[in-house]
Amino acid sequence: MKLLRKLLLWLVLAPVLAVLALQLYFVAQIWWWIDHNPSSTAFMDRQLSILREQNPKAQLKHKWVPYDRISKHLKRAIIAAEDARFSEHEGVDWEAMQKAYEKNARKGKVVAGGSTITQQLAKNLFLSGERSYLRKAQEVAITYMLESMMEKERIFEIYLNVVEWGVGVFGAEAAAQHYYGVSAAQLGPAQAARLAVMLPRPRFYDRNPGSAYLARRADLILRRMNAAELP
Repeated sequence: MKLLRKLLLWLVLAPVLAVLALQLYFVAQIWWWIDHNPSSTAFMDRQLSILREQNPKAQLKHKWVPYDRISKHLKRAIIAAEDARFSEHEGVDWEAMQKAYEKNARKGKVVAGGSTITQQLAKNLFLSGERSYLRKAQEVAITYMLESMMEKERIFEIYLNVVEWGVGVFGAEAAAQHYYGVSAAQLGPAQAARLAVMLPRPRFYDRNPGSAYLARRADLILRRMNAAELP
């Protein structure tokens, strides 16, 4: 009987301890990245694995550049397109998440997430692209870790350097070179607006550069981006 109680207690405690260990791993990684640049992310590793199924020698296009060597036009365009309140909120825009929840309820499935830039970074660094409320809860937890341990500018710098921008294309420098043949520092307003609009579906727009929606949305962001507040 005593052995059975111990077994039951372990069955209860084991999952809790596993979750705690995972959270400690996330904290340790984020602490390291405060002043060390990530060389890869969960999203990058997954895409490289997919590309190597077709070509074992495939490599990602990715080059880290410091924050001050990325065009302010691109920074403003991304904030205008992805997270207008980035400099103000504490990582999660609960109003946007509520709207996403209502949209999901109408559709009967998870079709929107209401993610901020910090939430997107949390997902890119550690998680999958799966859409579920359990994954969303973990994303929110990591988001608050990032916001409590890093300055906004550092969060944005990492995001700009690791976000996916096309088939095997990651980060602002690789995107600028891939689409325009210039460095991230040399991107102009129109180029920046177009790159910002690509972010929700980068692989699709990489394959469909003539999208009418992409052009219309880029024009809208171009008009809005000067009002964007940088961290």
